Order: sequence, then structure tokens, then C-alpha cells
Amino acid sequence: MRSIGEMARDSGLGVSALRFYDRAGVLVPAWVDPVSGYRWYGPEQLGEARLLARLRRAGMPLADVRLVLAGWSGADTDLVRKLLQRHLRRLELGLSDARREFSTLRALLDRRENPMTSPRTTAGTARLTVSASGLAAALDAVRFAVGSDPELPMLGGVLFDVEDGVLQVVATDRYRMAVARADIAGHGGPRAQVIVPTPLVDAMRALLDAGESVELALDGARVTLEAGDRQAAGQCLDHDFPDYRRLVRLPAGRRALVDVPAFRNAVETGPVRIGEAPGEDGVSPELSVLRVADDGTVSMSEDADDDPDDVAVNRAFLLDALAAGARERLVLEFGSPTAPLAVRRLDDEGTFSLLMPVRLEN
Repeated sequence: MRSIGEMARDSGLGVSALRFYDRAGVLVPAWVDPVSGYRWYGPEQLGEARLLARLRRAGMPLADVRLVLAGWSGADTDLVRKLLQRHLRRLELGLSDARREFSTLRALLDRRENPMTSPRTTAGTARLTVSASGLAAALDAVRFAVGSDPELPMLGGVLFDVEDGVLQVVATDRYRMAVARADIAGHGGPRAQVIVPTPLVDAMRALLDAGESVELALDGARVTLEAGDRQAAGQCLDHDFPDYRRLVRLPAGRRALVDVPAFRNAVETGPVRIGEAPGEDGVSPELSVLRVADDGTVSMSEDADDDPDDVAVNRAFLLDALAAGARERLVLEFGSPTAPLAVRRLDDEGTFSLLMPVRLEN
């Protein structure tokens, strides 16, 4: 017999995933300790778990996974072959549709862009003074959301956006976005933006633990931070950053005030679900399904039949956003189940995180 931890290690399915598939009746342990509730799996179930992991990495819907597992060891494998073929055909059709749409989008982009005068986010110059602690807090609030996909280099840094006496710093990896602001002095010119690469952001942050203020210079291609006699400087990323101001325009939603330590504990220890689509690492994310009661209380839902207003988010991303919020109390703002979840501060509306919702299993 294998413990749930051993089964997770040997099969490629996480412990939380095994618990989910047990509750869903897809892969039920051979024996459950009636006292501790601990799950144990028989030797023959390792093959089923590995098969299950492969099917989920291929994005097969859970309803079809059930049928494949049920028919895998039977004498008649015709159903299994048909299910595999149907799913492959579904993937191929989806890819064909996506290629066609992307071809159209590229043509539209080609018509819009003038390659001789293509604008860059790294435009404008600025010299300004900013509070060291204020800039440190702003960078801490967004650093977790920086992207790491090499195919999207424009997301591999933090946007510094200077306008009207305010420095806004922004980071996104497509699945989450974080925005923070710091008051500045000494800048009265036009708007200036640069994308500061992640290593330089970290070097800047290391200089901000001492001193009251620092000098920041943006010249469109290079950024320099001076903290006393120390300096961090380097080239900016030569790319366009998404228009984050459009992305943060959300319709009004339900607001719930949460006590962060208690809510974090509820998220860490509460029930999780497994996302329908695997992430970039091929592993389906663990989801926290949030439900808001009429009195504004937020709880972790584990019902089989979800409330239509439930919002599912990546649990790790939610924990990161709570830490980045750096407050004992934060506001969660819920729109529709398909709208981003906003994590906001009570005392600073300009600093917040947005988490994209994740589709739940049917």
C-alpha cells in the first residue's frame, strides 16, 4: 500500500489533486483510515494515477477522464480509443481555429504599425526625487507579479510610469497584475515611462533600506537610482508595456473586508479544487473557490454544486497578493465570476492587485 504522499511522488499528481479526485470519485483510495482519515492506495492504482496525470496534462475534461479510467483495464477498449481520438480531434480543431484568428490579428497589426516609427514604452525623460521607503513599499507590492515567460519579454520587468507628480509601478504576468504608487518631487514635464528589467529592480530595492530619499533618473533608454553614494543603473527593456490603465477599469463589484491573518490561514488550510487547464508547467493549479455571504463574510467553498457567484482563483497567487498587500486588513472586490478579483488596501486605493479568475471543473 502507498500513502497519499508516496502516491503523489510516484504518480506526478499532487496531494491536493489526489484528494480532489477522491472526492470526485475518479480515483478512490483502496483504504481510508477510519480514525485519522488518511488515504492509502493499492499497488494497481499507481498505473491508474499515472494515466490520470497524463490525461489531465493533455487537457481532457474530467467527464471523459472518468470513462477512460473505467474502460482502460476492460476487455473492450474501443470506447477508450474513441474518447482519446475525440479529444485529439477537439484539440486539433481548437488549434486550427486559433491559428486562423491569430493570422487575422497579425494582419490587423501589420496594417496598424509603421515599423519605421514604432513607438516604445521607453519614451520621455525625467529626473525626480522619491521617498526611499515609499519606493521600497511600491516595489514590494508589485514584485510578485512580474512575468517570466521568455516569449513575452515586455512582461519581464516593472513599468515605471511618471506623470503629474506620481510614480506608478506596475507588473503583470497575464494571470495577475499589481499596481502601486509613490509620491515624487522634481518632475514637471510630460509623462515618461520605462520598463525596468527584473534584475535591476531587485538591485534598486536593495538600496532602499537606508536613507530618507533617493534620486531617480529616466532617460528613455536608461534608468538610474542614486541612494547617497550608491547607485543602481542599467538599460531599460526596449518593448511596449500593455496599457495597464485600460486593464484596471473594472465595473463596481461586491466588497468584502477581510482580516488578513485569519483569511490567510483559511486559504492555506481550506479546501482546494484543481483547475480545468494545466498551467505553463503542465500542472493544473490548486484553486481556492471564494464565496461571499450576505453579511460580507468570505469563505472557502467546497460544495459540489457551486454558487454561480463563486470566484475561483489560483491559491498561490492569492496568498502572494495578500502578502504584497502588507496590511492587517484588506478589501476583496468581487465582480462577476469571470472578472478579475481585486485585492485593495483601505488606506491606499492606488496600490492593489488583480487576479484573473480560473474556470472551475464542471
